[in-house]
Amino acid sequence: MSMMSLRLPDELAETLASLAKATGRSKSFLAIDALREYLTREAWQIAEIGKAIVEADAGDFATDEEVDAVMEKWSTHAD
Repeated sequence: MSMMSLRLPDELAETLASLAKATGRSKSFLAIDALREYLTREAWQIAEIGKAIVEADAGDFATDEEVDAVMEKWSTHAD
């Protein structure tokens, strides 16, 4: 396992310490958990953007009719 040190703003360090105490978890556990979730979410988003770029490069776009249908479905009408 690799080791890393970082400087935390006082407010963040205090929040982390409070949460660790309240949950009975270590600060390291909570930091690793938060970092894992963040990295997973960011990696997913980057992969989805990559897929969208491939689709766009292939010219795979919604037609005007498809866009209009979605807009009509979700628009609100003040009748």
